[in-house]
Amino acid sequence: MGERLPDPELFRQGGFRVASRLFIEGDIRGDERQVARLRQFAQREDPAADVLVPLLRECRPEFEQALRQGIDSVESPPEELEAFFRNVEATPYWVDRDRLDRGARAITRAGLLGLFPLGDVSLMGGYLASRATKSLVGTGEIEYKAARRLVETATWWIHVTTPGALVPGGRGYESALRVRIVHAHVRAAMNRRKDWDYAAWDRPVNQVQTAGTLLLFSLVYVFGTQLLGLRYSARERADILHLWRYVGWLMGVDEELLPAGEDDAWRLLWLLATTEFIPDDDSKRLAAALMKAHAGIGDGRGALGKVLAHVSVAGHGAISRLLLGKTNADFLELPDDPLAQAAVVAAAGVNFAAETVRRVVPGATALQELIGAAGRRHYLRQVTKVFGLDPTYGRHMKAA
Repeated sequence: MGERLPDPELFRQGGFRVASRLFIEGDIRGDERQVARLRQFAQREDPAADVLVPLLRECRPEFEQALRQGIDSVESPPEELEAFFRNVEATPYWVDRDRLDRGARAITRAGLLGLFPLGDVSLMGGYLASRATKSLVGTGEIEYKAARRLVETATWWIHVTTPGALVPGGRGYESALRVRIVHAHVRAAMNRRKDWDYAAWDRPVNQVQTAGTLLLFSLVYVFGTQLLGLRYSARERADILHLWRYVGWLMGVDEELLPAGEDDAWRLLWLLATTEFIPDDDSKRLAAALMKAHAGIGDGRGALGKVLAHVSVAGHGAISRLLLGKTNADFLELPDDPLAQAAVVAAAGVNFAAETVRRVVPGATALQELIGAAGRRHYLRQVTKVFGLDPTYGRHMKAA
């Protein structure tokens, strides 16, 4: 090891500074050589998926059949399509189906409470990575349709974290591979742009950015729910990260960037915070769009709607501010409401007390999993009805 680097801004304040004291064992800081190694992956894309983009104009039915029934069910598939599915169907040796199921049940137990750190920490924190935001701004989907994108992200996240959904042909398995293909379409669109600045922004939707997304939905999500009062055993945390390791593999993340455990995940997040979490004006625009989406809960409800919008913005802003830290929150121009922040801390205390009881009462954990699963199913029914979501993500591919 060379000389360790100083902590990035994300680990100097807020919830991640707390994490470095309470949840992280040892010194996770990296050195210049590790940073240089990580940065090499910023020039790598996903050739196996990228080659399918032009083929899918003609071979979409074959892709859909292979996705649902396996490549062996497709008669004389194109070579590239067969190679893609032969690879993803060859499940890595380290995948443990029991651990996938346990990790999914631990996530499900959070119910709709899990959507708060997903949006306020994972998505909002992701906007700090300015190079990654260039593809989001370039498509226009995030800034101008933020509410829909937020719902689609939450829906995808529920699909891949539902117990039993990651088996070949399952909803989570399909969703992971569909988003991988969406990323390939976005890359193709960004690579066609004459104004794409490769020197400043790296390759679009590259390996580093995809690995970062994986960490935001796994490690950062777990950490966020912990600071909101939820409790997990060490095995549950490990199983959640195991689930996302497999999801990342399905999405084409290089195995070198797939954390094998919690220590790996924290070390990789530290390196990403050092090299990628450098916000700019696009970060502010996307943060503003997300907060506007939260305010939309009050649309068309008159005076009550104004109150609901204020409470929604204040609450979501408070969670983001407490976990991302003052400097990052101020840069993103998030609301600073001390009362809302105090309410979030108080709610976390109540959650922690309830979770402590759950862990010692026989049957309480299983009951909470059932309640959480029911809440998630209800959410999916409601947002599908309101937004008319397309489970194939065809609209995103056409937009790209």
